[in-house]
Amino acid sequence: MAALFPGYECVSREVDESLPENTPPVRGVELLARRKGEAVAAMYRGDPETVIISADTLVDLDGKKLGKPESVEEAYSMLRSLSGRRHFVHTGVAVSVGGVTYSGADTTAVYFRELTDDEIWDYINSGDPMDKAGAYGIQAGARGFVRGIDGELDTVVGLSRKLTLRLIGEALPGAVLPEIPYTSCPFPKIKEGNTNEKE
Repeated sequence: MAALFPGYECVSREVDESLPENTPPVRGVELLARRKGEAVAAMYRGDPETVIISADTLVDLDGKKLGKPESVEEAYSMLRSLSGRRHFVHTGVAVSVGGVTYSGADTTAVYFRELTDDEIWDYINSGDPMDKAGAYGIQAGARGFVRGIDGELDTVVGLSRKLTLRLIGEALPGAVLPEIPYTSCPFPKIKEGNTNEKE
């Protein structure tokens, strides 16, 4: 966020993150991003020019939704299940301005290499997994777990810059938007179908 909007202010409000059981993950993250943004926007009703950007991220393994682990045991279970597998990271983004919210979602496939129990527990003991969807942060200690991605790295980190700027453009037609700073992706690009995934 700082790369796009250096003077932004971070504001947080608790919201109900429950969704109907059969909500598709990609739809769920978009709904929760909207819910979070609209909760914060309610604080700024007297300022119609304030732009609220909110996001929500979820890890999806074979249709199973992996949110933030509630215990180290759950973190271990998540990381063990991701070991050697492809999973999807869905990030929803919402932009609220003047009482109107624009939203969307993006998905990136992430491929983990096989992990040892020692690697998993060393990572868990670092404390990093406990506030991350799927029990890992690709930009931190888990980067060595990743053998490749198919999609935007920003989506896995938790905020797609391209999607965010597109939504701001919809919310504020004619606004001059910042350039997306170039950052090289440290992971190989793996295209769907060109992988030997274990069942």
